Amino acid sequence: MNASQVLTLTAGVMCLSIAALAAPPQHAVITRPVADMFSKPTRDADVVSQAICSTTVDLLAKHGKWFQIRTPDEYTGWVEKKALRKLGAASYPSTPKVAQVENLRAHIYREPSVTDHAPLATLPYETRLEVVREGTGKEAAGDDERWIEIRLPDGATGWVQRGDITLNAKTLTIPELVELSKRMLGLPYTWGGSSSFGYDCSGLAQMLCRRGGANLPRDAGPQADWSGMTKVERADLQPGDLLYFGGAPDKITHTAFYIGGGLFIHATTNTHPVIQISRLDDAPWTKLLVACRRWKK
Repeated sequence: MNASQVLTLTAGVMCLSIAALAAPPQHAVITRPVADMFSKPTRDADVVSQAICSTTVDLLAKHGKWFQIRTPDEYTGWVEKKALRKLGAASYPSTPKVAQVENLRAHIYREPSVTDHAPLATLPYETRLEVVREGTGKEAAGDDERWIEIRLPDGATGWVQRGDITLNAKTLTIPELVELSKRMLGLPYTWGGSSSFGYDCSGLAQMLCRRGGANLPRDAGPQADWSGMTKVERADLQPGDLLYFGGAPDKITHTAFYIGGGLFIHATTNTHPVIQISRLDDAPWTKLLVACRRWKK
């Protein structure tokens, strides 16, 4: 092989590599109620975040029975293959009508009955489901309108009670977000948590702002630096503002959602590892506050 052939072959390999890198990623949908995302393709690695059932993700790499994924908030991590299903041309949900879990947890049943069998699955808040039909078609049962048949991301069908979901998920106002935040009180603090099974501090703040129409970054530091934020003085705080705590403005380690009257709600391990309400004037928070932000709706 002469030098010209070597150059031609090398150029061809480089073009193939670039094409492979430039190719759009495959997509998948999370099928587990909550899928932990690990920093490496092993359960011995640390959890960096979570993806809830029905989340569409990009597939970036594969290692054995693991896939590296990217969630809609641009966060990457490794999940087990059994936690997702690859998508083809169709997305999920693909039906015109979508049910979104509105309670903190919703049982999915194999038939429209809460007594005949154990739930097929229990799904967290914000899970989105394909609606197959409303009602059982058995009006004689007396509760036809109580049930909605849905299709899960793994293709299985089931039934959910209307009181657990909404068919008209909407952007919430600040007062509505304050009420929503209080519904989360007592949920366990979970490192990397981004579901109603357990949030961490930035996961809770991200969820609340998402329901208000703003797609924040996943972690506290990047949230405070996000272009959609404006700086706010402590004396000018309003309900819905975000508080950031740490050793310095460039060393943020914690965030909280301000609810007014000097109070804020947050997921913390301080004293009790649950979502709780704290006072901004109390220790240790008053000395650790390093930034206040107002997000743009």
